[in-house]
Amino acid sequence: MSFLSGLAEGFIGLFNEGGSVFMGLVTGIIPTLVVLITFVNAIIKLVGEEKVENLAKATTKYRLTRYTIFPILSVFFLTNPMCYSFGRFVKEELKPAFYDAAVSFVHPITGIFPHANAGELFVYLGIANGITTLGLPLGDLAMRYLLVGIVVILMRGIVTEAITKTMIKKRSEA
Repeated sequence: MSFLSGLAEGFIGLFNEGGSVFMGLVTGIIPTLVVLITFVNAIIKLVGEEKVENLAKATTKYRLTRYTIFPILSVFFLTNPMCYSFGRFVKEELKPAFYDAAVSFVHPITGIFPHANAGELFVYLGIANGITTLGLPLGDLAMRYLLVGIVVILMRGIVTEAITKTMIKKRSEA
């Protein structure tokens, strides 16, 4: 009988833990995201959607800037996870590549601008702890992390764009 009661306690414990995680989201990140979304939308309305779209068009015209400057600006100003909302200013067929570039940049920016992805700061701090243990400077690590991140998001954006275009072409041929 104790086996069954232990099983029952474990079963309800799973849902209690899920409820705790949900409450953490409701009292933590969700209100922050709602306020951030409202703020960004208000800024866009104040500045003018046309001006923001023109800036987005200018920074997404070429692959080089589309998968470097545009995701960097979105991650820096909007932080993770709100940065993905900048995808609304990208052509539909480029959205997967923009998302790939932006999601790939939320860690490399953390070394210099921890506000951009504070929830995942532990990844950078784990690496930084090893570097400081070796007596090496953190500034070099942060810059290398950032620069390698920019190269990676450019490569990922270009590759994802090519894959997306191939898939769209195959779908239209079918």
